[in-house]
Amino acid sequence: MTPARVSLVTLGVGDVARAVAFYEALGWVKSSDSVERTAFMLGEGIVLSLWNRDDMIEDGGEGDLPTGSGSMALAINVTSPEEVDAFYARAVEAGARAVKPPSKVFWGGYSGNFRDLDDHLWEVAHNPFWRLDERGHLVLPPFGD
Repeated sequence: MTPARVSLVTLGVGDVARAVAFYEALGWVKSSDSVERTAFMLGEGIVLSLWNRDDMIEDGGEGDLPTGSGSMALAINVTSPEEVDAFYARAVEAGARAVKPPSKVFWGGYSGNFRDLDDHLWEVAHNPFWRLDERGHLVLPPFGD
């Protein structure tokens, strides 16, 4: 049996072309697109999909979806506070709404939050207690270590 893992994050967006331009401005490269959705490879085995919000509502069967991300955030982990500052600045320059400018945080790291063009909450962070491998993948120690 395949182990449970997050491999796809789909964001409902109001204007796919506008959202694509925003994420391309962050340096991400489209891997495929169609009229209603576009996908970005964010790392080995992780895809960010942008889907027209109205089509997503119709497909989901719930009748409506709130805009933005509500009580969840997506996170981008980088290797230094300087990388946090640079990525955050790039996002704001691309049109993101600044929520919390990068700063030292109570848990010992450094992070900032912004909202994308469709109000999804993103955090960009440096966590000195977590390791990124040579490919930029987050590696956590096993519980109890």
